[in-house]
Amino acid sequence: MSVAIINSGGSNLRSVAKAVGRLDKSYVITDTANEIKNASFVILPGVGSAENVMQVLKEKNLISVINNLNQPVLGICIGMQILFEYSAEGNTECLGLIEGNVKRFDEAKNLKVPQMGWNKVIFTETKLQKFNSYYYFANSYYSVVQKYTTATSDYGTKFSSVVEKNNFLGCQFHPEKSADAGESFLKYFFQIS
Repeated sequence: MSVAIINSGGSNLRSVAKAVGRLDKSYVITDTANEIKNASFVILPGVGSAENVMQVLKEKNLISVINNLNQPVLGICIGMQILFEYSAEGNTECLGLIEGNVKRFDEAKNLKVPQMGWNKVIFTETKLQKFNSYYYFANSYYSVVQKYTTATSDYGTKFSSVVEKNNFLGCQFHPEKSADAGESFLKYFFQIS
């Protein structure tokens, strides 16, 4: 089993790679279409902006590659946000794999933006409620709760902390920085087939 960690210009590639390596999974950090297509699992990590990540994917001709993947794909943080149709961050057209838009947290609600730190994640499906825990977040933008939401969190407003559609799974939090809870979530991803 191989894991392709897509190099989309984000700055958390090494921490994601270390988290995958701790689970004894072989991985490659790559922006090569064939390595991504032939991997058993694909991770789309991200620390950065939707605009920059989408620009990198476009320059590397990876948008159609990602959109046509059939194996399990995990989008982390910005990697989750670009699964949607549009992000208010940079007025960015995203991958369009999941219906909906990504909005900015409302600073008028006396929230510190970005959200930085631990927040509770509540899974809606009974079989996944064993993953209810605190996870580490670092985000200024969020997806509203909708039909593909499988877990929610609250930061002045309830938002999607996990979404899932077909073979695409997205988490707004950083499992690679979320200690035991994050490791359990990554194990769950690697059990998807």
